[in-house]
Amino acid sequence: MAVTPARSYCGRSPLKPPVWEPDIAAYLFTGGLSGASAVLAAAARARGNDRLARRSLLTAMAGLTVSPVLLIRDLGRRERFHHMLRVLKPSSPMSVGSWILGAIGTATAVASASDLTGLLPRTGRTAERVAGALGPALSTYTAVLLADTAVPAWHGARSELPFVFAASSAASAAGAALVLTPTADAGPARRLCAGAAIAEIAAAQLMELRLGPLASAYRGPLRWAAPGLTGGGAALVALAGRHRWAAVAGGVAVLAGSAVERWRVFRAGRVSAADPVHTLGLQRARLPAGGPQRSSSTSPLRGSER
Repeated sequence: MAVTPARSYCGRSPLKPPVWEPDIAAYLFTGGLSGASAVLAAAARARGNDRLARRSLLTAMAGLTVSPVLLIRDLGRRERFHHMLRVLKPSSPMSVGSWILGAIGTATAVASASDLTGLLPRTGRTAERVAGALGPALSTYTAVLLADTAVPAWHGARSELPFVFAASSAASAAGAALVLTPTADAGPARRLCAGAAIAEIAAAQLMELRLGPLASAYRGPLRWAAPGLTGGGAALVALAGRHRWAAVAGGVAVLAGSAVERWRVFRAGRVSAADPVHTLGLQRARLPAGGPQRSSSTSPLRGSER
């Protein structure tokens, strides 16, 4: 989409920048890591890989412990998070996401307690499968939430952003599993790491290509850090991942790449909202050639003729 230069009052942006603090950028990462780790835990358990399942489950639990804290810090008061759970609005990504976070947090806590203590194994396995089923929604609803705003760089990327978040979440879950799991049991994590890293880099590049001039918001000082860390870490795991040192180093690099990618998306929203060219230029690019067309039924000339 072509974005034309545009003037605004005193050079100010007509759009207020997002009020979210960096805590939300961290939540984008921990929420995605938790959701994808829950999926990996359920899949590993179904294949009989209990070591990988336990470590992925505990990774999900750690992320789900931190995530509400980050949200409450951004909200300012603890009771505001509780108020978000008083109603469920299917049309609101934030409301739906709050319920998903609460449901998967409860299921993961039950599954983790059962796995660590050995009590109520059937209940624990059922909770683990529930958490695995909710994991994809937790990993991607934040992308829908960002795309549902008026921020040009987020709204314009609504077709690709969920895929970027899904792939980045899977890569981070694989990276954490590689760090925590012995190499003999980490085969599924190595394969997931390679596939998710390729998908994350490809989806992010496709997003920037389709955004055109709006992609400048994503091209900050960390533009190449995310694909560099993710791609480099995944390559190291693919080439030498059966060695413990390479699995740990590659996993840490992939985790860092996923975190940088989430920060890059978060920062792009602030940059885009503060730029009047992005806001007004995007609106003008949507207008038909020759300017806005009035319908005959609303034409003031027709009204005067009567």
